[in-house]
Amino acid sequence: MVLKRVLDLEIPKGQSIFLWGPRNSGKSTWLRERFPDSVYFDLLKTDLFLTFLKDPSRLREEVLQLTPEDLKRPIIIDEVQKVPLLLSEVHWLIENYKPAHFILCGSSARKLRLSGVHLLAGRAWRVHFYPLVYPEIEDFDLLRALTHGLLPVAWLSNQPRRFLKAYIQDYLIEEIQKEGLVRNLAGFSRFLDAMACTHGEMTNFVNIARDCGVDAKTVKEYYEILVDTLVGYRIEPFHKLGKRDVITSASKFYLFDVGVAGFLMGRSFSLLKGKEAGAAFEHWILMELIAYRGYRDLDFSIAYWRTKSELEVDFVLGDGKVAIEVKIASNVGGRDLRGLEAFIEEHKPEKAYCVSMTPRARKIALSNGSYAVDLPWKEFVQKLWNGEII
Repeated sequence: MVLKRVLDLEIPKGQSIFLWGPRNSGKSTWLRERFPDSVYFDLLKTDLFLTFLKDPSRLREEVLQLTPEDLKRPIIIDEVQKVPLLLSEVHWLIENYKPAHFILCGSSARKLRLSGVHLLAGRAWRVHFYPLVYPEIEDFDLLRALTHGLLPVAWLSNQPRRFLKAYIQDYLIEEIQKEGLVRNLAGFSRFLDAMACTHGEMTNFVNIARDCGVDAKTVKEYYEILVDTLVGYRIEPFHKLGKRDVITSASKFYLFDVGVAGFLMGRSFSLLKGKEAGAAFEHWILMELIAYRGYRDLDFSIAYWRTKSELEVDFVLGDGKVAIEVKIASNVGGRDLRGLEAFIEEHKPEKAYCVSMTPRARKIALSNGSYAVDLPWKEFVQKLWNGEII
């Protein structure tokens, strides 16, 4: 199956970029297809990695010998975070050898920052890459997406759960330790289990610390590692001033892929109904929102809204312009949207949506005289990627 990715990167002459994305999201495959004739340095190759680790100046020496034809195309360095000092050589080349421009690809800027190197002082654009999204899959199967996720290998595999198991063991645990980002491997492994139990809920560092046997400061650092390595996202509470007493300090945390989260949580369902399927559905909608924002280079915020009386809206976009509630049900009524109703009354968003299993779009009248548009999930994501939601 050929997957046409949404990212369409047009690089101005001489411009360099960082391309960040989670491991196995398809960055390297996309780069080789998009720039087949570029000079390509793959630091996953042991010999090349050791060469540059011992002598980063080797990169400069090789680039200075490239032909004018080679220099018309971006020079690609994959897994650039493995040899942080290469950025000093790249910086020198950008400043002093104008034909050279680069695509610096990796899964984390954290190791680069910890190594004390700067990220080219703004001389390279930042572009993000994501797991598969709805427009990239011709025959989209929602149940498969929610159960096995949207990492390309998992989507195309006949044994996606084996891949997910290996991904968690070999990357989320061992690779993060190998990169020197965690020292206490056992504690980090326990943290992943504890984090999975509260995935998509308000984060309480103290409770998680108690569950995994490390201190709250370490738990907070572990979350930072997952965010910095693009393995997860924090969603902050929306706290524009209003009359209601709302949650303003506790963020929610979501892993970058529905399948990875589901495997860590031990989640299992075979029908698009029930609490577990509902949590996966909400998570997937969030991932589409994040990827849409990134690929379209938009700046709107994504938050959640929750009052202390437990009225809640799943996602609030921008400065309260769009409110979205996600329900894995085919017959949503006004009683199911009390949180959305309260938010509309309080903040008067331009648009209020319920994303559900409804067969056709409809307006749901709410008790305060407002209404929400109930959209079939497929119609919602189509409108999202067409720029009609925000």
